[in-house]
Amino acid sequence: MNPAKINALLETLQAACSRQFRFNPRRVAANMRYKGSEGHGASVIHLFRDSHSHSIIELKSTVATLRESAEKIHGTHHEKAHWTPAEKARYQHSDAEIDAELAQKQATLEYTQASALYQDHREHLLSHYPNWPSHQAGGVTAREAARTLIAALNAANDARLADFAKHMQTSDSEELAHLLLAPCHLEIEQCVAARN
Repeated sequence: MNPAKINALLETLQAACSRQFRFNPRRVAANMRYKGSEGHGASVIHLFRDSHSHSIIELKSTVATLRESAEKIHGTHHEKAHWTPAEKARYQHSDAEIDAELAQKQATLEYTQASALYQDHREHLLSHYPNWPSHQAGGVTAREAARTLIAALNAANDARLADFAKHMQTSDSEELAHLLLAPCHLEIEQCVAARN
């Protein structure tokens, strides 16, 4: 489907979600991705998926429906494809709440970029991305490299990891790996943009 048609469907989805569920159109526009359609003709249903939680919204004409149970989409099973009360509340945030959330994410990203933990392991983590110049083919994914790194640093009682975890207020290895990879994604995007 062409981008203009997808944009028109997204605008319809924003209006329907605002009217039916009091979702902030800005959140819908930022987080929902078009995933395809089901059915034919007048009974066609367009599917949108949240880019983080994978929760699905169906759009039929001008009516939106939240898929609150996990289902298969184009042969892929999404175990977390449901709308929790917390996720619905997040979609109902005001513009001010969204701005505060974005500011917090930016502060977290800037702290991570400047941290000794990230600076010491930056090149190692980036080398696991296919678009990075020093990428070594055939290795583990960046996520797996970050998990392994966090586990090794935890086992060694690394002070940099302890400081980072304390600042981020989490000791969850998966969350720490995610936080550590966030600046990598930004650097990869910048690297790819510079090539084009």
